[in-house]
Amino acid sequence: MDRYEPAMRAALSEAQAALGSSDVPIGAVVVDGDGELVGRGCNAREATSDPTAHAEIVALRHAALALGGWRLEGCTLVVTLEPCPMCAGALVLARVDRLVFGAFDPKAGAVGSLWDLVRDRRLNHRPEVVSGVLAEECGGLIREFFAEHREP
Repeated sequence: MDRYEPAMRAALSEAQAALGSSDVPIGAVVVDGDGELVGRGCNAREATSDPTAHAEIVALRHAALALGGWRLEGCTLVVTLEPCPMCAGALVLARVDRLVFGAFDPKAGAVGSLWDLVRDRRLNHRPEVVSGVLAEECGGLIREFFAEHREP
């Protein structure tokens, strides 16, 4: 797990970039097979009025542009929160080799919490999954956000 901490710290930095906005602070990065950061993103649904602007989607789009193609074989997606069904589907379709995430999402998680989309044997691509990297720090950022945005 220690090998993924630098990339998760980069994802946490992306999540912190969303603080101060009305977007939930979730961050994601994509690293290539050499460990080079090739994509990054934070939630931007509110900022862009785009329902698909989840951190993972933004990071995958940036990586695809940087690498010149939609197949992200050899890449790892690192995200602070367990992906939702849309994002889990996108990383499978992008052929990402590995997913690393921090906190589990018991309300919408599609990588073990509610569903396990990425490991469904019916799909033609199943990335490796590493969960719980800096989970407390990742979850704390989201809990703090919702504590500030909920009515007392």
